[in-house]
Amino acid sequence: MGRAGSVTVMSPAGSHPSSPDLMVVHALRVKGFVDAEAVVAATGLDAERVDVLLAGLAGAGHARHREGRISGWMLTPEGRAHGESPLAAELEATGVRPAVEAAYRDFLEVNQGFLGLCTDWQLRPDPDAPDGDPIVNDHADAAHDAAVVARLGEADDVMREVCGGLAEVLDRFDGYGERFAEALARVRVGEVEWFTRPMIDSYHTVWFELHENLLATLGIERAREQAG
Repeated sequence: MGRAGSVTVMSPAGSHPSSPDLMVVHALRVKGFVDAEAVVAATGLDAERVDVLLAGLAGAGHARHREGRISGWMLTPEGRAHGESPLAAELEATGVRPAVEAAYRDFLEVNQGFLGLCTDWQLRPDPDAPDGDPIVNDHADAAHDAAVVARLGEADDVMREVCGGLAEVLDRFDGYGERFAEALARVRVGEVEWFTRPMIDSYHTVWFELHENLLATLGIERAREQAG
């Protein structure tokens, strides 16, 4: 095992750890706006190390801390650019780009279907107007909800494979599978908010973060993906 800049170089066999500074920058990129505790949870680094790295990013103009009713950290535009080169270097140094690209293709195959699932969870047919517009899902129609949850389970089968493959090549993808499983388990026992609610680790929240992680890792702009 050797070093190339700040990237740990290992053989293609086994999962590769990212450098601590890259992990912190990437956590801010994926999560958008979070407190230091969330960065600790996302990276697995100790709180003191995270505080030092965040302070360093702030000093370099790559991150800033916003105070207010909701306080937290976010990348600056310069910080976003700062994180892109190490991500690309990591893929090349570890030789795992083909595996990540394959996982991304598998993700895209189910992404549109998942977005449709979210719509079906938030809206349902109006029984009083079968040919009319759908209504907000109040979760009173157990059969409708059960059908949507069953389809979510099918999507989750694919995501288990995607997450497992990613975790085998890059450590920072480890944990997504468990987060999806936790959200799905909560939905299945009737905790309906764990499907799409923001600001909690709902299935949609984890899905969005994984998507952003893949885009950032591969250097793909979301607008370019949508245009393609």
